[in-house]
Amino acid sequence: MSDTATVFVIDDDADGRRSVVALVESLGLHAEAFDSAERFLETQPVNQAGCVVTDLRMPGMSGLELQQQLAAMGSALPVIIISAYADVPIAVQALRGGAITVLQKPYASSELRESIRAALQQDAERRRQEEERREIRRRLELLTDHEQAVLQYVAAGYPNKTIAQRLNIGLRTVESRRHAIMQKMQAQSLAELLRMVFAVEHAPTDAPRNATAHRLLCSHPPERQHHSNP
Repeated sequence: MSDTATVFVIDDDADGRRSVVALVESLGLHAEAFDSAERFLETQPVNQAGCVVTDLRMPGMSGLELQQQLAAMGSALPVIIISAYADVPIAVQALRGGAITVLQKPYASSELRESIRAALQQDAERRRQEEERREIRRRLELLTDHEQAVLQYVAAGYPNKTIAQRLNIGLRTVESRRHAIMQKMQAQSLAELLRMVFAVEHAPTDAPRNATAHRLLCSHPPERQHHSNP
């Protein structure tokens, strides 16, 4: 899978494809054109970096059906739909399904340019967050079972003294394990540590979780308190 962003242009009309590709290339971006949604799905990895610009009405699979199929396949490629028809219900359905926008022909070139920029920015940010979560999960895997137990209570807001009582260990042991947690997680502060834990906890439901992250985040202590200094 390439990390280079590509704008996938899908339109059964050759002139329409050429027009959009020319606009994309004028922005210094890479474009690939397809004459049908089916051909695009057959030849392209759905997790490729970039976005999709598709015509709404095409023989075979429509632009809206393509958007729905990408979602069903687990692809988060942002979709821009272009339509020659003022079909409000379909536009609403596309937007509710996560489309960046629905542009009606004739549209201003500036509208499509801005929509493409917004789509690529959204895709890049999503990928950045996914990479950050992968790195957090990798660090969580470095924690021992004892350190994970302490982290569960730290994330729930318990002070060191209470953690020691709950786990039936000494205060110095809690402090030592917290220090190890901070080092392994490469956290410079408690706030940063909690941000990392919650970034994984609040990941999209379809985001992969390793065994350590799942065990940690699914077994918080039953009672939660406001965070306080140990």
